[in-house]
Amino acid sequence: MMPERRYYDLNRYFRSVFGCRVHKITLDAGFSCPNRDGTLSSGGCIYCNARGSGTGAHARGLSVTDQLLAGRQVMTRRFKAKKFIAYFQAYTNTYAPVDRLKALYDEALAVPDMVGIAVGTRPDCVDDAVLDLLASYAKQHMVWLEIGVQSALDRTLAIINRGHDTACTTSAVQAAVDRGLLVCGHIILGLPGESREEMVETGRYIADLGMAGVKFHVLYVVRGTPLAAMSGNGDYRCMEQQDYVDAVCDVLEVLPPTMVIQRLTGDPHPDELVAPLWTLDKRGTLEAINDTLERRDSWQGKHYKTLPGPG
Repeated sequence: MMPERRYYDLNRYFRSVFGCRVHKITLDAGFSCPNRDGTLSSGGCIYCNARGSGTGAHARGLSVTDQLLAGRQVMTRRFKAKKFIAYFQAYTNTYAPVDRLKALYDEALAVPDMVGIAVGTRPDCVDDAVLDLLASYAKQHMVWLEIGVQSALDRTLAIINRGHDTACTTSAVQAAVDRGLLVCGHIILGLPGESREEMVETGRYIADLGMAGVKFHVLYVVRGTPLAAMSGNGDYRCMEQQDYVDAVCDVLEVLPPTMVIQRLTGDPHPDELVAPLWTLDKRGTLEAINDTLERRDSWQGKHYKTLPGPG
């Protein structure tokens, strides 16, 4: 039987836990990334922009507290939010000594109305000391560890210059889940050379890891990246909007119905986007996903554990 809603969104999850509107406030805390500072490479993943998906707030001199207070004011006014999650987003937010991480996380949680933190990172940057620190916060706060999975295929991870393999992802997620942390896996649809069936394979992979949430991203091209060069010379072609929508629905069908869908598409910066331009139409993409699920008479988890994997 189809559930009341066709997927379990973040707003509904937050309301079930806190009984009120909760919003995440994105932070740029001045971290770097081993795939940019020369530890693994200096070029980063082929799609990553110079800001590491951040706002540049740290470079403008804004502290974690400054950013959270400003974000709280906006979210309260626009969405009537009551509580907030401090989301360490830009670059790799566990890539620093543990004492620095603790100072930044403590600063965030000291801001009024912050009920938890979300920490975006890579699977090769979450050692035991980092996980133990995050687990210590989880005793009194909501803690999400957001890990860039991107793909379940080692072939793809090599193409995008990710700098780690799937085994690394599996180990990191299992270690986090074993400590009781809420793990959100980020996956990208439309990566070079991947078929629709292989994108679904990534969905099955994250479904089996015990993650609590997932974020979908569409691969878009931004200026100044290796992907932009690939796109310019014809070595990469972006997904069409309906192709992306269909792939999202395919993956939703194989995820557990209790997995929190934190987002269904990305938010490119308009001033640096090369392609595809339809990614700027977020509302249209979300409506198309809902329409496609309805047309299919489908929902999140419809085929969870019922379809065999490839081969």
